[in-house]
Amino acid sequence: MAQEIELKFIVENDSVDALRTRLHQLTAEHHQPVELLNIYYETPDNWLRRHDMGLRIRGASGRYEMTMKIAGRVVGGLHQRPEYNINIEKPELALDRFPAEVWPEGGLPATLAAEVSPLFSTNFMREKWLVNEGNSRIEIALDLGEVKAGELQEPLCELELELLEGDAEDVLKLARKLVSQPGLRQGSLSKAARGYHLAAGNAPRTRKPTPILKVPAKSSVEKGFEAALELALSQWQYHEELWVRGVKDAKADVLAAISLVRHTLALFGGIVPRKASARLRDLLTQTETLMATEVSAQTAAYSAQNATAKLALTEFLVTHGWRNFLDAKAQAKIDDSFKRFADIHLSRHAAELKAAFAQPLGDQYGDQLIRLARDIDSILLLAGAYDGPVAHAWLENWQGLQHAIKTRQRIEIEHFRNESISQEPFWLHSGKR
Repeated sequence: MAQEIELKFIVENDSVDALRTRLHQLTAEHHQPVELLNIYYETPDNWLRRHDMGLRIRGASGRYEMTMKIAGRVVGGLHQRPEYNINIEKPELALDRFPAEVWPEGGLPATLAAEVSPLFSTNFMREKWLVNEGNSRIEIALDLGEVKAGELQEPLCELELELLEGDAEDVLKLARKLVSQPGLRQGSLSKAARGYHLAAGNAPRTRKPTPILKVPAKSSVEKGFEAALELALSQWQYHEELWVRGVKDAKADVLAAISLVRHTLALFGGIVPRKASARLRDLLTQTETLMATEVSAQTAAYSAQNATAKLALTEFLVTHGWRNFLDAKAQAKIDDSFKRFADIHLSRHAAELKAAFAQPLGDQYGDQLIRLARDIDSILLLAGAYDGPVAHAWLENWQGLQHAIKTRQRIEIEHFRNESISQEPFWLHSGKR
């Protein structure tokens, strides 16, 4: 088994030549393009997908390799996951050659070999550079081609930085050198994810409201902090993809996701000091300033400001960039129960909302939209320890009030204001339960 650690970028077509020039400047270890054909397999009921597994055969220069990738962690475009590679003589599956540890139940399911069949393929030219960065050896691959499922296809123009040996932090350091010029967009959609979407019919991708954050039981405050930032980053990347694809109003979702990063830093600001995230917040400001103009989705998404900000957030998460700024008191707090932290802050935000909307505000409701958005975001990040439907119902009244204020529906405003402020808390230690 190998531990795959790679960082993925989508490359703007017009920037490919400039990118090649930059890569040639980094290293003299260059490999000419080689054609790679990859066939991905799945069962009719998506058994592999449901188990977060990816199965493919790759062919290049008459040689074949069978690969199984299993569940790992993806932060931004940084993929960290186990993979198993088996050399095979011909492009035919031999699932029994994978070790037993690959399979969820400790052995190859009896009917799986008969059920899997080709689902989609990728065909691309891969050009490689080998770079020494810090104490690490990193392969940079530029992939140009297409992913295809039946009659549907989508172009590929991607850059991957894969750690061959050394430290994942060196991958991030190398990436900082590359994103200083425009043309790269940190992408979380893998080739496989694109292929699955095409195979399912290529339905239009739709906007996704920020969900209530779910964290594992008995998580620490630090785990909740990480999960909140990862959620914000995934919302940012997902809606940026939609914006580039021309989905109406996706830009607003991108800005909302960036605001969610800021809200997370503020929510945990009593533990994680501002100086820990000073550089990140400065980069977020630069990106927001760019997006405040009439800039196109293409220009904004592939800008150096945007790429640098997302990479900084990814690095902050992967390296736990806040830890060196914590004193003993803060360390004790961040190691404490996230649920206890959530109870305290849910009560505070609920009290703030009730105080703000205790009385009708006439023409002044718009003045409270920023506060309302901040508190709703905070509750989305805190409510996951409790019963989903109950928390959703509680939040929906405040979200209804927010929408009514934005659309200036006076009757609806008063309806949702009354419903919201009269709700009982759904969390413990609130003084009501």
